[in-house]
Amino acid sequence: MKIGYVVSEFNYDITMMMLERAKEHTEFLGAVPGRIIRVPGVFDIPLAVKMLVTTPDIDGVVTIGCVMEGETEHDQVVMGQTSRKITDLSVEYEKPIGLGISGPGMSRLQAEARIDKAKDAVEAVVKMCKRLKPE
Repeated sequence: MKIGYVVSEFNYDITMMMLERAKEHTEFLGAVPGRIIRVPGVFDIPLAVKMLVTTPDIDGVVTIGCVMEGETEHDQVVMGQTSRKITDLSVEYEKPIGLGISGPGMSRLQAEARIDKAKDAVEAVVKMCKRLKPE
């Protein structure tokens, strides 16, 4: 099983730690880390996800990002639209996509406390790949 990753560069210090945890957990679960696509921000994730799910040797994708609260409700719009499109792509291409994007509405301290949550997205993708595999 080969897992691809799409990671947002916005809030780089947090997302790159999340990516490292995700890759380590992928190997721990017996899967193979695949291609990594870095994108500017969370809103840019769906296009890169589409590229990965249309790649025959990628079995699932983990998305990684960090959406912190700002002065407006921008964080909620970004997270809502991105998560909706990620779900649509998973259903359309019949490949699991793990939502390893923390937020919205969180502070930097809350974001830092959630770095390990990237492993949950890996766990979900690996489990879904196994459960959807034809017998």
